[in-house]
Amino acid sequence: QVQLVESGGGLVQPGGSLKLSCAASGRISVVDAMGWYRQAPGKQRELVAVVASDESAEYADSVKGRFTISRDSAKNTVLLQMNSVQPEDKAVYFCNVKGQSITGTFFASWGKGTQATVSP
Repeated sequence: QVQLVESGGGLVQPGGSLKLSCAASGRISVVDAMGWYRQAPGKQRELVAVVASDESAEYADSVKGRFTISRDSAKNTVLLQMNSVQPEDKAVYFCNVKGQSITGTFFASWGKGTQATVSP
């Protein structure tokens, strides 16, 4: 079983910054892709950014140039640095980690989510 613990959400003014963190723990052998998704009220969950095991990253067009995803593979941690935050970035942010457990089973785990609120 793999557990994800997210932190770093909160209230930020437009133009401000937030840094989200997600740590994976449990019966992990290999971690592949690590990513962040978000879900705004009344909308579907969408991909924000994902970083592969080779540290190559992909971003949603809406956050390119403003958000940066990074990972610490030694600690099974993924970070999302959010700069120039805008009201449309308000959402619950979910961490997602894919990999392989020590029993050889592939997993794709979700965190419980952390709220980012953008308000003057």
